[in-house]
Amino acid sequence: MAEQDESARLWKVNRTIHELVKDRGFQVSDDEINMDLATFRSHYASNLGSVDRSQLNFFTNHKNNPMTQIFVFFSDEKSVGVKTMRKMLTILEEKNIMQGIIVFPGNMTPSARKVISAMTNFALEEFAEADLLVNITHHTLVPKHEVLSPKEKKELLETYRLKETQLPRIQTADPVARYYGLKRGMVVKITRPSETAGRYASYRICF
Repeated sequence: MAEQDESARLWKVNRTIHELVKDRGFQVSDDEINMDLATFRSHYASNLGSVDRSQLNFFTNHKNNPMTQIFVFFSDEKSVGVKTMRKMLTILEEKNIMQGIIVFPGNMTPSARKVISAMTNFALEEFAEADLLVNITHHTLVPKHEVLSPKEKKELLETYRLKETQLPRIQTADPVARYYGLKRGMVVKITRPSETAGRYASYRICF
C-alpha cells in the first residue's frame, strides 16, 4: 500500500514539474502533463508499485531559444547531500546544460545548499516533492503571473517613467517566484480580476 501511495505522490509531482517547466517556456509534451495515474504506473512503477526516480529525469529545450536547455533530476536520497549534488553536476557538465532543477523526497543538507549557492557556471534550483504535490499557480487565490522579458521590462519603466526601486517587490523565496524561477531584477506582471475594470495589472520586481 505504501508503494501505491508513493506512485500516486510521484505522479502528482511529475505532473507539476512538467507544468512548471512548460510555464517557463520550455518544450513539454502535453501527454506528460495529462497522463493519468494508471498510465504513469504502467510507465514508471514496478509490479509492487515502487518507482525508480531516475526514470523520471528529463531535459528539454526552450521554445524560443533551442540552445537553452534545462535538466530535471529526481533524487531518491531522503536527505540530499554533496554526493548527490556532484552527481547532478556531472550530468549537467556531460550534457553541456547550464540550468538544472533537483527534486527530492525529504530535505537537503546545508552543505548541499552551499553547492547550489557556490555555482557560478550553472543555475541550480531545488524543490522538495512536498512543494510540488499541488501546482500553486492553479489555486483560485493566485492571480495570473507573467514574467517580462528584458525588453518588456525596459518598455514598462520607460512608459511609466519609473526606476526599478519604485516598483513593488517580490522575494526570490516567494512560492510563485520560485515556480517561475525569478531572479533578482526580473519583473513579473500580475493580472487580477476587478469588479469595476474587469481586470487590472500590477508589476513586481524580484529582489
